[in-house]
Amino acid sequence: MTGRPGRTGKGGGQASSGELLELVRSGRAVTRGALQQATGLSRATVGLRLDRLFRAGWLREGAGGPVDSPLGGRPSITLEFDDSHAVVLAADLETRHARAAVLTLTGEILAEHAGTLVVQDGPDAVLTGLGRWFADLLEKAGHSPAEVCGIGLAVPGPVDTETGRVVQPPMMPGWDGYDIRGRMARAFTEHTGAPPGVPVLVDNDANLMAYGEQRTGHPDCSAFVLVKVSTGIGAGVVVDGSIYRGIDGGAGDIGHIRVGAEAQCRCGSYGCLAAVASGGAVARRLAEAGVPAASGSDVRDLLASGHPEAAALAREAGRRVGDVLATVVTLLNPGVLMIAGDLAGTSFLTGVRELLYQRALPRSTAHLDVVTSRLGDRAGVIGAGALVVEHLYAPDRVEERLLALGM
Repeated sequence: MTGRPGRTGKGGGQASSGELLELVRSGRAVTRGALQQATGLSRATVGLRLDRLFRAGWLREGAGGPVDSPLGGRPSITLEFDDSHAVVLAADLETRHARAAVLTLTGEILAEHAGTLVVQDGPDAVLTGLGRWFADLLEKAGHSPAEVCGIGLAVPGPVDTETGRVVQPPMMPGWDGYDIRGRMARAFTEHTGAPPGVPVLVDNDANLMAYGEQRTGHPDCSAFVLVKVSTGIGAGVVVDGSIYRGIDGGAGDIGHIRVGAEAQCRCGSYGCLAAVASGGAVARRLAEAGVPAASGSDVRDLLASGHPEAAALAREAGRRVGDVLATVVTLLNPGVLMIAGDLAGTSFLTGVRELLYQRALPRSTAHLDVVTSRLGDRAGVIGAGALVVEHLYAPDRVEERLLALGM
């Protein structure tokens, strides 16, 4: 006999090389013996499947683990995901600024740059600019374009993740239905000389911020909500470790919930939450009062300097958002509600808590932590990088890539 029959994988057959890699990456099985036990595969079969991963450079041997047998013996050699074989590029676009980074496959930032990129200039100009940034960052990080396994982009609008195209984005004129993936891949090749066809993944900025924050700071939270309040308002929801996007990417668009106000929103409707409680809305009210402010980032600077009128308006905006979040919390019952973005300071958070705890059911908030961002401005790029890695190293995709490598 060669051992017990292997347990079936997602495709209905025995556990694949991709599924063994997933077990190692997740820490659920990090020795050959543990992989045999987890999958039911024979020692020889585990060895053959691991050999493909070693030859690809995706797996390496680590230090010896503890000796499990009371009789002693040699320690088991542990297996580790080798994050040195490739890097990821990621960018987080806001309405007037962007941040780009080179990351390891485990999420460490190797080089980053933040600067002005205006989404209203259109996708061609912005994505060309990102291609230039990426070329400079790779040189700064000491990595070649050939080492890039994928690019992740966070954008301030709803995204159809099947196509990577934004759908009717209120804050991204000229981007609706645009082939972001294709143009970003070409811009990367144009500025680096890399072979064409680098994988590009695109998702909403709040989704990717939530993904980055949940994975790095709250991995055990099975229901996590992040609300980004900057020029607009959006939410990202992570359930059981995966981004919840809804049917076509529209989940979390709480900025366009009607709250009964008369102000006109960028989407063309009246009374949206974003029209009265976003960083842009607060900036507009400050400007009307004679305080120089044109965007959420201007409001952030005023709040940091202790500006009293900015603080008062931020607290009022927080109360409006908290009123809406009472419904969100009652519906989703999350363990963590994170406030992020330009307005995520003491004044705004105080306003949120005032209305949230007043309006939500006590049972919904009994085990709720209301917190602010831990990763700050880096949450989007870290989430975008993680999205690429989880896509490329998912079991089925691993099998496709290994076959393409002739392994």
